Amino acid sequence: MKKSLFAAAVVALALVSCNKKTEEVKEAAAAAVEEVAATADSTAGAVADSADAKAEEVKEAAAAKAEEVKEAAAAKVEEAAKEVKEAAKEVKK
Repeated sequence: MKKSLFAAAVVALALVSCNKKTEEVKEAAAAAVEEVAATADSTAGAVADSADAKAEEVKEAAAAKAEEVKEAAAAKVEEAAKEVKEAAKEVKK
């Protein structure tokens, strides 16, 4: 009888110990999940900010290139206009 009581006590202690470990594991896992979620949220914000900054860079670069093209086209138009005027003067002679 003593042996069966002792065995029952050992089993009870083992169950209590396992339950506590299970709870600790659950708590640790929950904490890890929360940490990963927080990291994902902050990373998503950083990625969005980075994407916005890159989009702004691209927009500014495109505007600068468009201005360069516009100036080059205007210069060519002026040059062509001068050539036309010179040709018109020679035709009048």
